[in-house]
Amino acid sequence: MNTSVDIAGITLKNPVMPASGTFGSGQEYSGFVDLDRLGAVVTKGVSLVPWEGNPTPRIMETASGMINAVGLQNPGIEVFIGRDLPFLRQFDTKVIVNVCGSTVADYLGAVERLSVQGIDMLEINISCPNVEHGGIAFGQEPRMVEYITKEIKRKAAQPVSMKLTPNVTDITEIAKAAEAGGADALSLINTITGMRIDVKKRTFSVANKTGGLSGPAIKPVALRMVWQTCRAVSIPVIGMGGIQSAEDALEFIMAGAAAVAVGTANFRNPCAMPEIIGGLEKYMEENGIRDLKEIRGIVS
Repeated sequence: MNTSVDIAGITLKNPVMPASGTFGSGQEYSGFVDLDRLGAVVTKGVSLVPWEGNPTPRIMETASGMINAVGLQNPGIEVFIGRDLPFLRQFDTKVIVNVCGSTVADYLGAVERLSVQGIDMLEINISCPNVEHGGIAFGQEPRMVEYITKEIKRKAAQPVSMKLTPNVTDITEIAKAAEAGGADALSLINTITGMRIDVKKRTFSVANKTGGLSGPAIKPVALRMVWQTCRAVSIPVIGMGGIQSAEDALEFIMAGAAAVAVGTANFRNPCAMPEIIGGLEKYMEENGIRDLKEIRGIVS
C-alpha cells in the first residue's frame, strides 16, 4: 500500500499536513502529535520582520467553525531560522515554510533569506493586503498574482506553492495566473472573510471587525474550488478547508488534490492528523487500493 505523494519533485510519505497558522511551527503540538507521522509540517506565516498582529479579541467560535483575525503575528524570519528550523530538522518529515508580506520587497527578502536554509518547499500566502496598491490582497488580481509569482520564483531555491484566497469571483483565473507565473503547486483555500456581532455587548466579536472563517462551514466551498482548480491547471493542488476526518480528506483527493492540509480541526482535536492518516490507510486496505493515484481526481 503506497500512501506517498509527489509534489513538485518533493516526495511526502503521506498526503496529510497542517494548514499554516493552525500548528505553530510544530513544536507547539509535538507533545500530542508524532511529527514523524506527518507528510509535512507547514509552518505559521513567517515575515521578513516581526509582526505584532491585530488587537484582541482575535478569535470567535461560530456554529460550524471559527473566525480568526490574529493578523499573522510572528517573531520574524531571524527568530524562525534560529529557533524553529533547528527543531523541525530533527524529524523525518518535509518542512514547508509559509511566507507572508505586505510589499513585494517583503516577500522577496524573506524568500531570499530562506533560499539557503535547506527547507523543502515554500508556501506563499498571497491573501495579505498589498499596502503599495491600496490594500487589496495580492491574491485578488490575476496580473498581480502572475507578477509576484514570477518575482518569487526568481529568488526561490525551493519549489513554490502559492496559497490562494477564496475571496475572488473566479478562483480558476487566479490559479491560472499563478501557474503562468511559474508556480510549482497551489494551496487552497485560505479562509473566507466573515463576521460575528456580540448582541449583548452590541459590538463586533473580534476587534478587527471581520476575520477569516474556517472549519466545517467552509468545506463545501473549498471542495468546489479545489475541484475547479484541479480541472483548470496542470500543477499539483494541496486542498484544505474544513477537513476533519479521513472521509473529508478523501473527498478532496477524489476531487483531484495531491495532498490535504488540516487546519481548524487541530484546535478541537490535536490528534486529528494522525487519525486522518490512519483512516486513509484503513480505507485503502478495505477497498483494495494500492496507491492513492488510483482514486485521485476520480470524480473529475
